[in-house]
Amino acid sequence: MKQEISISQKDALIIADVQKDFLPGGSLPVPSGEEVIPVLNDYIRLFKMAKVKVFAIRDWHPPNHMSFKPFGGIWPPHCVQGTDGANFQPDLKLPENTTIISKAMDPKRESYSGFDGTTLADELRKSEVSRIFVGGLATDYCVKNTVLDGLALGFDVVLLSDAIRGINVKADDSEKAVSSMLARGAKTATLEAFAEPTDIPIGNPENMATADTSLTKAEIKKKARLRSRGPYRRLKAER
Repeated sequence: MKQEISISQKDALIIADVQKDFLPGGSLPVPSGEEVIPVLNDYIRLFKMAKVKVFAIRDWHPPNHMSFKPFGGIWPPHCVQGTDGANFQPDLKLPENTTIISKAMDPKRESYSGFDGTTLADELRKSEVSRIFVGGLATDYCVKNTVLDGLALGFDVVLLSDAIRGINVKADDSEKAVSSMLARGAKTATLEAFAEPTDIPIGNPENMATADTSLTKAEIKKKARLRSRGPYRRLKAER
């Protein structure tokens, strides 16, 4: 029997760059990037129920950032400080006490990692976190570099493989990124590997208990997760 992952007070959830400019309609959309949102919301629910820290990383570029094409970079302008495109996608249900980590604010320096030039490592150590779970956008850039830096800094790192999508400038960029993370010591997990912090799923506990009395515990968990995904789950099924 496969061992379930239990969330402890030494864990933290790190969500990378789920911002409007990296999603459909944005200036630098990650293909199928919107599909990570319902899955990340499920992870947020689990970590929130376990009363564990959640961090949200964001690009927070000045308008003259060196990564932008007008200034010699390879990307269109995106996630410029104070613009709507830099906002987190509103369907991402971040807890009120989420710690926001801004990166890539130096106009003369690229920073893909959530650890590069930020307070993330200090915040994690202050909270006595030793294991981090990382998901978000994009697999081959900010996710990869955050995972690799986390490992180099001595954290145990788990890549949430069902909650990432890549840009794939080259067709196999995401595949290579995952391979490099695993080669450096990262582990992978999906929602199915996690133990529920409580036996009662989301929604109205009394109503759900009445409606689902004939179901097994595993079936109740599955139904709760599917309910929480709403229109995004249907969108994925129609692709």
